[in-house]
Amino acid sequence: MNSIYPLVFAIKQALIRLRPHFVAYFTTILGHLRHPTRRGVILSLASVPALFLLYVLILIPFTPSISDIRKAASEQPAQILSADGKKLTEFKRSNREWVKLADISPHVINALIATEDHRFYDHFGLDWRRTGAAVLSTFSGNRQGGSTLTQQLARNLYPEEIGRAPTLTRKIKEAITALKIEAIHSKAEILETYLNTVPFLYNAYGIEMAARTYFDNSAKALDVLESATLVGMLKGNSYYNPVLNPERAVQRRNTVLAQMVKRQKLTPEKFELLKNKPLRIDFERQIEAPGPAPHFAQQLRKWLIAWADRNDYNITSDGLVVHTTIDSRLQTLANQTVSRRGNQLQNVANATWGMRKAWSTDNKLVESFIRESLAYQAACAKGVAPEQAMKQLQADKAFMQTLHQQKTLIQAGFLAIDPRNGHIKAWVGSRDFNQDAFDHVQQARRQPGSTFKPFVYGEAFRQGLSPDDTLIDQAVEIAVGGSEIWRPTDGKPPSGRATSLRDGLVHSKNTITAQLMQKVGPTKVASLARTMGIRQSKLEEVPSLALGTSPVALQEMVTAYGTIANGGGYVEPVLVTRIEDRNGRLLEEFAPVSPKPALRRSVAYTLLDVMRGVIDRGTGSGIRTRFGIRADVAGKTGTTQDNADGWFILMHPQLVAGAWVGFNDSRITLGSDYWGQGAHSALPIVGDFFRNALHTRIIDPRIRFEPPDENSFLKRQFSRFKDWLVNLFTSKPEPTPKPQRSLKPAKPEESEPPPQNEADALQEKIDEIVVEMKKEETEPTAPPQPSH
Repeated sequence: MNSIYPLVFAIKQALIRLRPHFVAYFTTILGHLRHPTRRGVILSLASVPALFLLYVLILIPFTPSISDIRKAASEQPAQILSADGKKLTEFKRSNREWVKLADISPHVINALIATEDHRFYDHFGLDWRRTGAAVLSTFSGNRQGGSTLTQQLARNLYPEEIGRAPTLTRKIKEAITALKIEAIHSKAEILETYLNTVPFLYNAYGIEMAARTYFDNSAKALDVLESATLVGMLKGNSYYNPVLNPERAVQRRNTVLAQMVKRQKLTPEKFELLKNKPLRIDFERQIEAPGPAPHFAQQLRKWLIAWADRNDYNITSDGLVVHTTIDSRLQTLANQTVSRRGNQLQNVANATWGMRKAWSTDNKLVESFIRESLAYQAACAKGVAPEQAMKQLQADKAFMQTLHQQKTLIQAGFLAIDPRNGHIKAWVGSRDFNQDAFDHVQQARRQPGSTFKPFVYGEAFRQGLSPDDTLIDQAVEIAVGGSEIWRPTDGKPPSGRATSLRDGLVHSKNTITAQLMQKVGPTKVASLARTMGIRQSKLEEVPSLALGTSPVALQEMVTAYGTIANGGGYVEPVLVTRIEDRNGRLLEEFAPVSPKPALRRSVAYTLLDVMRGVIDRGTGSGIRTRFGIRADVAGKTGTTQDNADGWFILMHPQLVAGAWVGFNDSRITLGSDYWGQGAHSALPIVGDFFRNALHTRIIDPRIRFEPPDENSFLKRQFSRFKDWLVNLFTSKPEPTPKPQRSLKPAKPEESEPPPQNEADALQEKIDEIVVEMKKEETEPTAPPQPSH
């Protein structure tokens, strides 16, 4: 009922103005009603407006309830905070900065009223003369806008309630809403709200952001030409876009200036002086800072919208304060590490895929990229022959350079989770969010390679096998259906010797893992992987799954490794700990969830202990030798076919972190058996991160994984005291290696990392490649050859 009162008030004011006319009109009508024939005709004619009036009255309850149209000025977007209280981002409705009417140039107001609604100060929401003229023009076939500024404001503020379809019902709702607005708010309030809510393209909402975007100016400092240009855009933002359509924008600007002359807001002499002036656009898109964890924020926004819908809150206006699990210190370390190591690997990629050699026009892969491009498809759609389109694009240097940059840009994803409670501590979805917003943590699905092998060994240990059980390192042939045979191989020929399951995982032996998969069964392995955390990606229950052939997300893999680190208990990743309102009142707190058993604690510890060997003496030993990490950690490297993907995941009792490195198009690789390995691409990201996190004591280097039999208080305290003594008196940069097994271990699948006393091998190799590349550029080159 509250929505009716403003309308009644507005109608009452209108009737007071029209009262003398109504009296004379109805006196004449009453005289005609005395004649029977005339009475019938008049009643018939009156039925149409009566029905129309009834329809209007029916629509009133379905129009927006008007309270304060300037509520956008007081809107408070949700504030997103880290676990340690630092601001990560905020969720705004739009890119807008509210300014008061007094802080808007009078030229803008004059141009707006002269062009859009010159009787703005005389009507009460509807301009009957303009509406009537618009109706007549529509019937004659020429559509003409008849909306007042107040009607436009009603449409901008309440698009969902009023609707967008060009129907009579929408126009009536718009008119009713305009009458309500006028009944409650002053003309100044209406103007201020209109100018602060109207869109101007490029995510610029309101006159202030428009002034900054197109003229690098403030709304208060806009001159006549700038004001007329922006007001001219209101007729059609895209059509009169001064950046893309400058000629149309000038014509429209001059039309606005002419209207200002007509309404005596500009002198004719001034108009003649201004109409030939250029636009003087100083365009700069106003980009909001993405914050330190933009990919995390994207995921959180989806979750928070669902929560707000269930609890009747608005994330862009109700001032929610969201406390997340992100640790701002770890997030900063992660950002710095991904950026630094990513830049180093990009140098390798640039050397591998140089424009002069590898990116030559007769490279079949490059030709495939061209055929897949929108430019090639558009050319063919216009009737250009495929061969001709190919030649044109190959000759287009700008196109080829852009294609080269897009395809050869190396990417990375990084995620760190507390395995004890599932709290996400750091999330980096790409090297640069502004350059590539695609999330390589949660969205991307890539083959995990050897990082999937722990699920095979975990299932074997679950079924009762021991790390000391052996299999023969020999050639393997597995029938996979029909006449097809799968023959997994390692980097070197099989030794023919008995190899323990421990050494099979430590040195990432494909032949041992494939045989073990046959023993435990692909279905059982897939089931265990799902229970441990691979819950979104589809796993093909085939023998090759043992070597990580089914694409998965990095988030799933880190979560699953967290299950191992958590003693076999799966914990779903957590983004938020609590939500408060703008006044600090607790709305909801998210208590830690009890882990769901995925592996027996003894089995999980056995698997973890084997994976310690990967770090101590296997493919992940760079953690010890290169980064000098002495803490109790375990992990696994991973590399996919043709070195398309590099993986590494490291477990610590307080934190599990994983990284993926590769290209968005898996057909592009680093082109090296050395750099393509996870031990040399992804491991340095995790190693660098962990080294800094341990050095700054964000995570405790003294904490160790507790074996399942240490269930008494005294045993636990004795173990901790022993570890304290070892850390106190040990000066070696790496832990004492375990005694060698009598069985000679198989050679690793991946090459050993560089010796500890050498400089960082990554940077050294890059420097060598860059120097060699510069030498080649100064020497005459032979005609390019196709790459294979």
